Amino acid sequence: MDDIVMTTDEVQRRLILHKDWVPCKAAFVDCKTPGSDQKDNYSFIGLGVAQNSDQFINLQEPHGFSLGAAGMPKGVTNSLHLHFTAEVFINFDGDYRLRWGADGTDGEYVSTDGDVISVPPWIFRGFTNIGSDDGILLTVLGRDETGGIIWGPSVLKEAAGYGLYLTADNQLVDTEAGDQLPPDDQLIKPMQQSEIDQLTSYSAADFATRVVRADDRRWISQPFLTSRLPGGAAQLCLVIGYGMAETRHDAPRLQEPHSFNLAWLRAQAGDGMLRHRHQHTQVVTVRSGRWRITVNAGAEERAVELGPRDSFSVPPQVWRSMTLLEPPAGNDTEYGELLVVNGGDDRVILEWDAQLVSDARAAGVVIDPDGYTAPASVLAAATADD
Repeated sequence: MDDIVMTTDEVQRRLILHKDWVPCKAAFVDCKTPGSDQKDNYSFIGLGVAQNSDQFINLQEPHGFSLGAAGMPKGVTNSLHLHFTAEVFINFDGDYRLRWGADGTDGEYVSTDGDVISVPPWIFRGFTNIGSDDGILLTVLGRDETGGIIWGPSVLKEAAGYGLYLTADNQLVDTEAGDQLPPDDQLIKPMQQSEIDQLTSYSAADFATRVVRADDRRWISQPFLTSRLPGGAAQLCLVIGYGMAETRHDAPRLQEPHSFNLAWLRAQAGDGMLRHRHQHTQVVTVRSGRWRITVNAGAEERAVELGPRDSFSVPPQVWRSMTLLEPPAGNDTEYGELLVVNGGDDRVILEWDAQLVSDARAAGVVIDPDGYTAPASVLAAATADD
């Protein structure tokens, strides 16, 4: 694998700090509907599904997925809508009532801090902040081209009452702001009831299988070749896809293709994930603690420090390491947590720094031909087939 070196300018370009978030308050067709008119929409990575050309996007280049967030003041609702690709909510703060179905009555789930919720394509969904404070839901959408959004018929009807329409190419038209209303045949029409009736219905029990709560997480204590080495004791929780795990028998809660894999990584102060690289796009977002992400190797090393809600995008084939500098609330026994999203549905095959491979072998661990950790003593005794 060829070395890819990130310049200082490239490191800064791919750094998305919480303090630099730029909201759009008119991203969608329901932006004037009472109860939905106080939403903040954020697009961090990828084009997402915003319907306003003024939406600010921190990093537009394709990653195989889009990362964004919904800022939801208390009592505010995100109206019923449908996506064509996977939509995953990561609750970074707040209490939300998520509902689904054409009229929002197929079922509901109350989400709390730390939940990861994978909503299937082709079902209507909406959510309301029912907590006592403002909240943030991170969102990951599958694929670079999402196909946009279909809104519930009642949402489009109500929006028209405030002069808001959608064109066939999914752009917002605001006649009250002076936009020219296109001809009727250039506007999106409500989905026909006959088509709505064909959509898959999900019961509450079905939906529960698509939620990983904080209490549901199964942490792999030694997920990597280098887990026994000093500074490498990060733990991994697989949520969507097999991702970076190098342990043979650990499986994620959700295995179906999303076009990305998603996991939690946690560590105590001074520990993390030692120098490695792989061939997938990667975005890390801090949930808690203060982390240092170091890219490149040798004299080319460059480091950034991330706090809660900060994100960093690492291109394929770049050496990187991740270390928790400070745990939450300054408690040295607490774990800091990173959300890690890698592009693609395949396993993420890691390449470790050569010295780390040697050190791991000395500690009794190697990677077998299938890409999983194994006892060095057993592999040393294996012979190749004739």
